[in-house]
Amino acid sequence: MLDRKFITENAGTVQQNCIHRGVQVDVDRLVQIEVDRRAQQNEVQELNTQANANNKRIKQAADSEQREAIIEEGRRLRERKDLAQAACDVLDAEAYGIQRLIPNLSHPDAPIGKDDKANLEISKGQHAPCQFGFKPLDHVELGQRLDLFDFESAAKITGHGFYFLKNDAVLLDLSLQRYALDLLIAEGFTPTITPDLARNEILEGVGFIPRGPETQIYSVENSDLSLIATAEITLGGLLSGQTLDAEDLPLRFAGMSHCYRTEAGAHGRATRGLFRVHQFTKVEMFAFTLPDQSDAMLGRLRDLECRLFDELEIPYRVVDTATGDLGGPAYRKFDLEAWMPGRGDGGEYAEVTSTSNCTDYQSRRLGVRYKTKGEKGTNFVHTLNGTAVAISRAIIAVLENHQQEDGSVLLPKALRSYMGKDRIVAKS
Repeated sequence: MLDRKFITENAGTVQQNCIHRGVQVDVDRLVQIEVDRRAQQNEVQELNTQANANNKRIKQAADSEQREAIIEEGRRLRERKDLAQAACDVLDAEAYGIQRLIPNLSHPDAPIGKDDKANLEISKGQHAPCQFGFKPLDHVELGQRLDLFDFESAAKITGHGFYFLKNDAVLLDLSLQRYALDLLIAEGFTPTITPDLARNEILEGVGFIPRGPETQIYSVENSDLSLIATAEITLGGLLSGQTLDAEDLPLRFAGMSHCYRTEAGAHGRATRGLFRVHQFTKVEMFAFTLPDQSDAMLGRLRDLECRLFDELEIPYRVVDTATGDLGGPAYRKFDLEAWMPGRGDGGEYAEVTSTSNCTDYQSRRLGVRYKTKGEKGTNFVHTLNGTAVAISRAIIAVLENHQQEDGSVLLPKALRSYMGKDRIVAKS
């Protein structure tokens, strides 16, 4: 979250940023609460000072009657102090309730707009969309012909938005995981397989809302646990409450996990099949950095996402995400949108990965600090996250972009050694 002192001293800037992000938060109310809270806190301190001074007078009492009067005065002062402190605590809780809803500031270069229609394309990948000599199929139709998915059985067992992977789709899923992990390990990331559950305080610290009508989180009833929507949650919580040495930063982790999302909203052709599902596997990148390292790290994570999809021979574009499309913790965010020939009437770009610089927004909530040798005090680290590969959407992109006229799928070179073959064909 943003520092409360910063908010009160820059209320106009913070309020304008909320407007740009489409977030309704009463910043002025927070400023007024802080004025009242400080006045109340001053009263607490003054009453505490008076109570301490009164205690010293007890030994100086001339007789028992005077001593009892002094003790009684001390009781009244303590009661007044306790009442003032209770009022201060109520104001502090109200201020925190507003403070936690205020999004991070936005990078000055982030496009201003209310939704993804204002996103700004900044680059494209090495591969242009393929000009097929036939009408390309979408991944659902390809999956039916190649016997890769079973949506009907999964719907019967679990409900809409779940699926079985079958045959070569299983190998493709595992190959994409290993391909991404091997690349990230070679780049110095520490590989991890994270828990699929996290305490709600960790979700809130990272910036997810585990309860409430608009949540995309599955919560476990009668517990303080929720299923994670991304390994960003578990990796962000990995060092919560810790103070790191500045010379050890940056720290980079690659986290593999299942991800669970309610994905509430309308369903249609563009979201059918594997595109918007309730459970999928993802390899996530996460970094803890010094403040002056985070801009460069964001560029590095974006470049790794591009490299992954260039090597998968998938056309894509990179967009600078508009303010209204930023998640609350993100200061700046880049989306990588892959070309999917089976979407729409002739193909469309659709998001497959994203990477964000969250500055100290998450670390302030999670209590992740660093100390510099020879300097007093500590400061908050910066945190960054980026999708290496969200398996379900990567499968769509691989199948649709590499399909052949005979109905087979010619695998990109980067996956052939993992798959043990160069082509997915229909079973005879």
